[in-house]
Amino acid sequence: MTAAANLAAACGPRIEFTGIDLTLGRTRILEQVSFSVAAGSVHAIVGPNGGGKSSLIKTLLGQMPHQGQLTLHWPTEREVIGYVPQALEFDRGLPMTVDDFMAAMCQRRPAFLGLSRRVQPAIDAALARVGMLDKRKRRMGALSGGERQRVLLAQGLIPEPQLLVLDEPMSALDEAGIQVFEQLLLGWRQAGTTVLWIEHDLAAVLRLADRVTGLSRQVLFDAPPAQALTPERLLGLFSVHPRSESLA
Repeated sequence: MTAAANLAAACGPRIEFTGIDLTLGRTRILEQVSFSVAAGSVHAIVGPNGGGKSSLIKTLLGQMPHQGQLTLHWPTEREVIGYVPQALEFDRGLPMTVDDFMAAMCQRRPAFLGLSRRVQPAIDAALARVGMLDKRKRRMGALSGGERQRVLLAQGLIPEPQLLVLDEPMSALDEAGIQVFEQLLLGWRQAGTTVLWIEHDLAAVLRLADRVTGLSRQVLFDAPPAQALTPERLLGLFSVHPRSESLA
């Protein structure tokens, strides 16, 4: 399905970043960042470490104060955002199973009471989609990095999001996990979900994204993948360290 054909069926929002500035302490992290994310599209953000990609995501999620205008145009009254972080920080010695983690993340009922019958079907379906249903009783600390990343993907599916924010979801995945992720991405596109996706795997971005924004404190390019990921543009994006400014 092409991006153009998908827009008519989009259930996710259009996002507009307009003149976003972000300063932490005396350091400018983002400067006049402006671009749009089409409703129902898979929009990738690429750039060097320290270029402000995760900080921009945190402004979208309301976790960082910023200047400028950030607007989400929701197509319906239902406004559901899913978020999959790059990694899960926790004490691996904790006796927390996959089920315990999903209960803590996906229901209001205290996790120590177990999964509620109301959300268990959705959790079962999410774990099945990422290939982790048969490992639900295993401790999170005993899982491989790729398996933990699959569990993070599963929690991002509950409730079914209209906007899904992904922060390098492929970073810890093995080949089987990558195939699972690509199938999920295809499903989100077909469902009209808006996906904002930070990714370092440029081959995957070229293959799977509808549009790509190159970010290194400022927007250096914003175009379809074949036009964005040229050697010249990538050299300009990655050849210099992000120019974070210290304010005088």
